[in-house]
Order: sequence, then C-alpha cells, then structure tokens
Amino acid sequence: MAETRFLPRRSAKLVAGLVITVGIVLFAVVAPFFVQDPRFSGNDAFLPPSADHLLGTTKLGYDVLAQLAHGARGSLIVGLVAAAIAIVLSLIFGIFAGYAGGWTDELLTMVTNIMLVIPGLPLVMVIAVYLQSRSLWLVAFILGITGWAGSAVVLRSQARSLRSRDYVEASQVAGERTVRILLVEILPNLLPLLAAQFLFAVVFAILGEAGLSFIGLGPNGSITWGTMITDAYGGNAMSAEAWWWFVPPGLLIAVFGAGLSLVNFSIDEVVNPKLRVLAETGDRRRAPEAATPAPVEPAEPKAEVTA
Repeated sequence: MAETRFLPRRSAKLVAGLVITVGIVLFAVVAPFFVQDPRFSGNDAFLPPSADHLLGTTKLGYDVLAQLAHGARGSLIVGLVAAAIAIVLSLIFGIFAGYAGGWTDELLTMVTNIMLVIPGLPLVMVIAVYLQSRSLWLVAFILGITGWAGSAVVLRSQARSLRSRDYVEASQVAGERTVRILLVEILPNLLPLLAAQFLFAVVFAILGEAGLSFIGLGPNGSITWGTMITDAYGGNAMSAEAWWWFVPPGLLIAVFGAGLSLVNFSIDEVVNPKLRVLAETGDRRRAPEAATPAPVEPAEPKAEVTA
C-alpha cells in the first residue's frame, strides 16, 4: 500500500533490534525506581553478585545494578539530546541548503565542509577541556553540535534531487510558501533517511560520551555507562577480578548499539533502492511456488518389425 512504502519491512533483524532497543529503554525508565541509591556506600566493597546485590558492589560499596540503571538513563539522555541537536542542524544545513540553492546553498555548504574537515573527537576534547563544569546536558550539547556535518551532506544531496520533482515544481508555481513545501512535499520523503541518521547519531553520542568519560572529560557528578567504566578502571577492578563492575556497562553499550544498528539496517532497506529490490527478490524466492505437473513427453513410436 502507498502509506506503508516508507515503513521498514518486518524481518527478523527488525524484530530483534526493536526488542533489544525497547527492552533497554524500559530498563532505563523503570529500573531506577526499584534499586537503591546509586551513591549509597554502606555496602561492603567488591561483593560478587548475589541475591542481595544482583550485580555485586564496587570498590566504594556502590550497588552495581543501581549504578547501571541510573547510568542507562544518563547515557540515553546524552544520546537522545545529542542526536536531536544533530538532526536539527542537519535539517538546516542539509535540506534547506539543498532546496534553496544559490548563495544560501554555497554559504551553508561552506560551513558544513569546514565542520567535516575539523576532526570531531579532538574538537570535542578541546571544548571539554575549557569547560571546568560539565553537566550531562552540556556534554550532550557538545556532542550534538560537532556530529551533524556528515548527515547534512547526505540530506543536502537528497533535497537537491527532490527539488526538481514535478510535485515540488507544481507547488512552487502555485505560490506555496517555502516552509510549507519543505514540510509537506520534501520532508515526508526523507523520513526514513532522517530516522536512520537519528539512530546513528544516538549510537555515536553514547560512544562519544563513553570515550570522553574514559579520558576524564565526561560529565561531572553524573552517572552514565561511560563513567561506570572509567570508575572501574580507576578503581583497579580488573586487577581485583571484579568483572561485575566493568562488564555490564560495556555489554549494555554494545548490545544497545547492536539493537539500533539492526533497526537501522531495516530502515536502510527502505532508503536504499538496491537493498529494497534484493529484499523483495529474496522474499519471492522463499515464497512457495504452486506445484505444476511436469510436462509429459510423447512416447516415441516403436519401429515395426517386418518378417
């Protein structure tokens, strides 16, 4: 149907990706209400997983499960806020530039190219160094304003292609405003691509925050999966063989990234026509074919033997 052409196909990887992603999001939303204070240090240090502490305790007696639940919330906040900022900037410097053309396109494209040339991680590190107090929201803002250029290039090329379509030119001839043309005629056709770029930006921001935290430039006074790994490294968790301290946050980062990647692959089948054709061809090959009787060849006449 026409209204479902922008939706990803229901496949095993889409279902698996949604189950993983929704499960971790629910864990981040619900679990903090059922665990103890993540800063409560009245527990014994380096307790292994048990019935009282399902994931053990840290060097300072913090409950690892409580930190993991609150850390999930912190990491998701960073990922979602940074991705939202990156997508908004991508819309401005990508779709608007591709549709406007002329000097507006050249100016916005120049800014995009400058951001592409500047290495992202060193730029984030320089900004973070000069900010002594770094909140969770500030780190998300820094990651958002430094991670939009790649998406803007892709969206600009798609917007330039859609600008020459018949229905867009008809809207221009009818005197429609530019904002309405962008929102009604162009943006709906880019929703699958925007969704894919948003999911990629979430993964990039969570990994970026973990990297900043590991080198001591992460959020101050907040708990994320990245700060948990950093605290475990600084607390000699590996030498103490306290695997329950650093394995769960690293595993959740990997699993959450894998879940979003599976969903992204499913969306990519909608965005990429070649992948969509391959998927549809594979479905047809897997579909059972109606059994047809094999053609019967006529029997050859036997030669008559004459006496």
